[in-house]
Amino acid sequence: MPTRATLLKHKLLLLLTAVIWGASFPAQQIGMEKGLGPMSFNALRFALGALTLLPLLYWIRRKPSTQDSQPFPWIGSLLCGFFLFVAAALQQIGLLYTSCANGGFITGFYILFVPLIGFFFGQRSPKSLWIGVLLCLIGLYLLSVTDQFKIEKGDLLMLICAFFWACQILMIGHLSDREKPILIALVQFTACALLSGLAAILFETFSIREMIDASWAVAYAGILSVGVAFTLQVVCQKHCPPAPAAIIMSLEAVFAALTGFLILEQILSTRAILGCILCFIGMIVVQILPMSKKKANPA
Repeated sequence: MPTRATLLKHKLLLLLTAVIWGASFPAQQIGMEKGLGPMSFNALRFALGALTLLPLLYWIRRKPSTQDSQPFPWIGSLLCGFFLFVAAALQQIGLLYTSCANGGFITGFYILFVPLIGFFFGQRSPKSLWIGVLLCLIGLYLLSVTDQFKIEKGDLLMLICAFFWACQILMIGHLSDREKPILIALVQFTACALLSGLAAILFETFSIREMIDASWAVAYAGILSVGVAFTLQVVCQKHCPPAPAAIIMSLEAVFAALTGFLILEQILSTRAILGCILCFIGMIVVQILPMSKKKANPA
């Protein structure tokens, strides 16, 4: 049972994780403003993220574990890398056409898609899921749908991106009890970097000058957002109860909007702010209500 001080420390580290992830949205947009294409940016970003995990993986592999004798799930890890590649590609392209706030809140819809996908595969879904879906749909309408009742291109890409994030999360959950998560992360980050690099070679042009100009944005998105934040999430969720952890990590969308305003001066209309609030409430409802009911009825 963790002490109150230990619990507070891991909650604060999860909050730092949410800040890092939220601030990655402006970094991603700035990297493309410097001339890098979406696929080129992702290739560099996830390659750096993979390199960041190597020292941590080396330290973990030195410790004895009963899992070392188990075969590594290469196919599942590579499939995670494919889902990650599609999700990251759609998100990066979507940021060419939408704001950090929209991108952050709509990407957070993966919280809805995870139980929705489970529902279509026969898993029972609580009523809170449908309440959350309704709130997020209303929020999405206020945030993204124009007077012509047409969703903006960038926001639509973000919505599809959220679906693939959910697929990646479900696959990670399937593999998590079979092998160390850091090794799976390394394989999926590497696969994502290679696929992004191949797409960049086929569909984009890039130069050393563009890479240098965008280097700090790539470094932030790769080292901090991919490498450091992922590691913090893995460590802290082992010591922090699911309900507060879910709330804290949901703040990623809020920090995306805040850093988009502070760094890129992206201002939201009153209608868009209301949409963000409804989306956030919907995401919280999906995560928290089922957990609170389980706590009230432990049997």
